[in-house]
Amino acid sequence: MLACGLALLTGCSTVRIGYTQLDNIALWTADRYFDLDEQQKKNFRTRFYRLHEWHRDEQLPDYATFLEQAKTRLEQGLRADDVLWFLEGIEQRYVVIVNRGADDAAAILLTITPRQLDFVRERWEQLNERFVSDNRLDASVEEQRQASSQRFMNRFRDWFGDLSEEQERTIRAHVGKMEIIGPLRHEDRLRRQREFMRLMQSRADPGAFKEELRTWLIRWNAGRSPEYQQAWTRRRDQTIALLLAVERSLAPEQRAFAARRLQRYIADFRMLAGRQEVRAAAVQQER
Repeated sequence: MLACGLALLTGCSTVRIGYTQLDNIALWTADRYFDLDEQQKKNFRTRFYRLHEWHRDEQLPDYATFLEQAKTRLEQGLRADDVLWFLEGIEQRYVVIVNRGADDAAAILLTITPRQLDFVRERWEQLNERFVSDNRLDASVEEQRQASSQRFMNRFRDWFGDLSEEQERTIRAHVGKMEIIGPLRHEDRLRRQREFMRLMQSRADPGAFKEELRTWLIRWNAGRSPEYQQAWTRRRDQTIALLLAVERSLAPEQRAFAARRLQRYIADFRMLAGRQEVRAAAVQQER
């Protein structure tokens, strides 16, 4: 849930605003999926508060350092190994969160009732329909490519500002050659949902359930079909090639635009972590 909340923060005007409300965001998200009762909500808040405080103390300084290193690499000019380093860094930090929060997540999931699992299934049906619609899976391959091109352009504008016509042509040319993986992604979503439901049916032994949940969360790609794994790897490499092609064409002001955005995240992480240090010092003085 913390990983989910952090992902939502990318849409906020500032991380500072979103992070201070992360407990509410996480509870709202959990309730949308599980229709929690009042005792479950109370339990969730208690457990998530501990996770949030740990994350503020231990992880935000690490995130700031990680982004400082990413900013240096961007300013020096990116290579493929820089992008892979960044992706691996995100995965490593995700595993840290899972290892810290898996037991608390299991404790809450052990209280989920059959009625609430039915609620989850209904929610998934809605989200699966939205996934099909958003990714144009019911449209032609050409329409899927057009939608993909637009998503890439929007992401690049978020990070680099306005794009030149040449950069837009570069994006369309690369996307035109990319692997189409939308249908395979959809099948894999359904596979993960089925795995989760099977996991929830094996809660008779709480200790075993906790470890199975942790493994399921960390090894989220373990059950991928060979076809999807191969297609995903090709798509990842094609996406990296696109990023590097655009990066090589960046004007100085575009590179500075991205550096400023990274610096804002770094400053927000440092400030939020510092708040905890100031609060701890104040408590110590009162004692």
